[in-house]
Amino acid sequence: MLIQLLRTYLRPYQRPIALLVLLQFLQTCATLYLPTVNADIIDNGVVNGDTGYILSFGALMIGISLAQVVCNIGAVYYGARTAAAIGRDVRAAVFDRVQSFSAREVGHFGAPSLITRTTNDVQQIQMLALMTFTLMVSAPIMCVGGIVLALGLDVPLSGVLVGVVPVLGISVTLIVRRLRPLFRSMQERLDTVNRVLREQITGNRVIRAFVRDEYEQHRFRTANAELTEVSLGTGKLLALMFPIVMTVVNLSSIAVVWFGAHRIDGGGMQIGDLTAYLAYLMQIVMAVMMATFMFMMVPRAEVCAERIQDVLQTSSSVLPPVGPVRELRRHGHLEIRAAGFRYPGAEEPVLKGIDLLARPGETTAVIGSTGSGKSTLLGLVPRLFDATDGEVLVDGVDVRTIDPQLLARTVGLVPQKPYLFAGTVATNLRYGNPDATDEELWHALEVAQAKPFVERLEGGLDAPIAQGGTNVSGGQRQRLAIARTLVQRPEIYLFDDSFSALDYATDAALRAALAEETAEATVVIVAQRVATIRDADRIVVLDAGRVIGTGRHHELMADNETYREIVLSQLTEAEAA
Repeated sequence: MLIQLLRTYLRPYQRPIALLVLLQFLQTCATLYLPTVNADIIDNGVVNGDTGYILSFGALMIGISLAQVVCNIGAVYYGARTAAAIGRDVRAAVFDRVQSFSAREVGHFGAPSLITRTTNDVQQIQMLALMTFTLMVSAPIMCVGGIVLALGLDVPLSGVLVGVVPVLGISVTLIVRRLRPLFRSMQERLDTVNRVLREQITGNRVIRAFVRDEYEQHRFRTANAELTEVSLGTGKLLALMFPIVMTVVNLSSIAVVWFGAHRIDGGGMQIGDLTAYLAYLMQIVMAVMMATFMFMMVPRAEVCAERIQDVLQTSSSVLPPVGPVRELRRHGHLEIRAAGFRYPGAEEPVLKGIDLLARPGETTAVIGSTGSGKSTLLGLVPRLFDATDGEVLVDGVDVRTIDPQLLARTVGLVPQKPYLFAGTVATNLRYGNPDATDEELWHALEVAQAKPFVERLEGGLDAPIAQGGTNVSGGQRQRLAIARTLVQRPEIYLFDDSFSALDYATDAALRAALAEETAEATVVIVAQRVATIRDADRIVVLDAGRVIGTGRHHELMADNETYREIVLSQLTEAEAA
């Protein structure tokens, strides 16, 4: 998964990567050549007392060092830019795919996990790419080059390398194999911490209202302790890595000095060569250490790549049409024919054989007990879900064949839980129509009965709105959401229990103003409050995902027992009549 992901997103950056590899190659060659020059200075300059020789070759070493620094700076520059670009591209790809998901896919992954995959997981891939460009490219060159040059200096002494490299390789492999499952567990527990923290921040008022502070603190401590436990286990294994490597390095250095001293004493080796050999040994070990550092990151990056690929390879159940319809002839005619919806793996469908007709200039209401499928039914129209049976038609065209932009302009939905974005009142109202004027915004606020409280806010239309609209009340949030849809001016209005947080007086005033504003549009209202829908042109009664009655208020009161029970649970017999 990791290699596949990197191969896909590295392809556009082949030129900078090629330049980066060239700079790393030149930098490594310069690093490998310096010990040879240093040995030459010792053997031919220091031993013979030739100051001129020392100065001339010393100047050569300075020039090589400067070239090494320049190449290293260039390699790091291109490596950092390319790694950042890869992180940007992967993050954008995950974000775009999540934006294409329906509510079904978002619910499958969960919002906290999607946030972690888009941020932390992508960051791990970016860090791996950066370390690869800055360390791993030069490590094999340095390792192979160091071994070749060390053999060139003294073959018998190179027997030390035969024992050093396998020991390092086996040690690193054993540790890395144990790291991979720990890193997977770490990312999953990080998801859990994010989920708990997100719930507690969002539900802060509920926690305080029920005085559940200690319980929520215990939940967070538990999730945090589990993450800490895995992190400590990972840290302990990583802590073993460098001591093992350094122990092998130090023992090999002692062995080289010991055997090298005997070789010098026997005349088979010069002092400068021993110095150069020690330098090459350190370079070989440093290359192994760089590879070790990379191996420490690879297991976690592999887990993150798998989690990212899970998102990228998940197709939305709401697919864009291949040959989309870009123009509708009629205006606002909505028809649902024998529609059904079933969640994957569910034993029973949520909706079964739903028929519904809503015409322009009419108000159609949907009512039913909790869990009867009212919100799911409305979600089929703007394609929050796609019907698994039957079809949903707007102006005689199946919504699955309509261009998504056209469908979004035609259908306006005020959800059951309206969400406001961080910004101002104006930016939220213009969400569906960026070109709306201030006069249009104030008109929409007036119809939605939100103008008085917005005028009282400091700044009016420029008054700040917190993320989720947490700095306004539930009723104010609903009215702003209704105003936002009015600014959009769609041909079909869908109100999903959008008046539940309003008092009766505001509800009545809002419905009266809406009736005038949407006189030529198609209006579908889902409501629990009978007073909100009793004057509708058509009332559809849902029960257990089926339509069990359709008609006006007085007709259903006479013929439909379920509707009658709902009405009498809220109104007296006289009020209902």
